[in-house]
Amino acid sequence: MDKLKGKAKEAVGKVTGDSRLEGEGQTDQTKGKAKDAVQNAADKARGAKDSLTRKDDDA
Repeated sequence: MDKLKGKAKEAVGKVTGDSRLEGEGQTDQTKGKAKDAVQNAADKARGAKDSLTRKDDDA
């Protein structure tokens, strides 16, 4: 959501010549990318945990 909001802000900032709004948009996009990275890491960790748990149950 932050990435989309950021793209919109950046585009409006570029069109209107508002460098502050453009910068906010870039910041929002970066924040969105960071959130995605954290979520992906959490998902991978959960998958690894589930994989290890399943192996223990099968043994």
